[in-house]
Amino acid sequence: MASRAAGEYPPVPEALAAPGVDTHTHLDICTGNRGPIRPGEPAPEVDPADAGEGADFPPLSFFYDTARAAGIPRIVQIGCEMGSARWTAQTVADEAAAGRDWMLGGAAIHPNEAPRLAAAGLLEDSLAEIEELLGGDRMRVVGETGLDYFRTSAEDEDDMRAQRESFRAHIEIAKRRGLALQIHDREAHADVLRILREEGAPEVTVFHCFSGDAAMARECAAAGYFMSFAGNITFKNADGLREAAALVPDALLLSETDAPFLTPHPYRGRPGGPYLTALTIRRLAQVRGASEAHVANLVTANAQRALGDWAL
Repeated sequence: MASRAAGEYPPVPEALAAPGVDTHTHLDICTGNRGPIRPGEPAPEVDPADAGEGADFPPLSFFYDTARAAGIPRIVQIGCEMGSARWTAQTVADEAAAGRDWMLGGAAIHPNEAPRLAAAGLLEDSLAEIEELLGGDRMRVVGETGLDYFRTSAEDEDDMRAQRESFRAHIEIAKRRGLALQIHDREAHADVLRILREEGAPEVTVFHCFSGDAAMARECAAAGYFMSFAGNITFKNADGLREAAALVPDALLLSETDAPFLTPHPYRGRPGGPYLTALTIRRLAQVRGASEAHVANLVTANAQRALGDWAL
């Protein structure tokens, strides 16, 4: 699958009235980078090399500068296949060593990658390496992990089994390490919630790119799960998602981009970066009948409570 990260990026929006935070982004994909792939490991489903001949990716400095210009001085970089997890751990450490405190990190095996690693006989070893990569003090997130029934057929029992095995293993890693769990849940709401109940959710559990309805938002709130909203809350057909966002308790609200994906309206279809979290926060403020400064302060405080301080 092509990365869709090369191309013309939207302009930087006006800076937020107060600093916000992007709790989930993929700058490995945005910059066309990844760490090494070891012998026998499958190529990732989303591969920067598939962007096309002559593809031009922005450097990491572009995303640092634009995020700060838009009022998004804090981000969480997520690596969700083995190459990007290795790149993430190294890049987070490098940025801190350079004195830039904008970035925390997370690593996991994406649910769509788990069956590919299982088929190669590498899932168990890969999970062990993920836990090692999470050892750095700025690696604060086990994620994204979970279930994806959009591209996995319910009839494919081996793939479903691998996704569930991987998800359960990541839950245990998060609890063992005392880290936040970030969940990818695509058309799998009931099973994701069931497995969290069966395994016992980590103290900090985040539904990345929340995609449920109002009823699910109430269930997540009752369980104390954070709900993070991305650019799709701005899409014209997202009334149900906006209804859910309106009723999330203040203490459980987060914001993100999932860049380069889910670029907010009116730039849907173009690659995105953390700086566009400003547009998502503005839409959240409208949906919740609050000021953008209030929502920006809210998601920043929640992110720090969930993940710890960004300061070096």
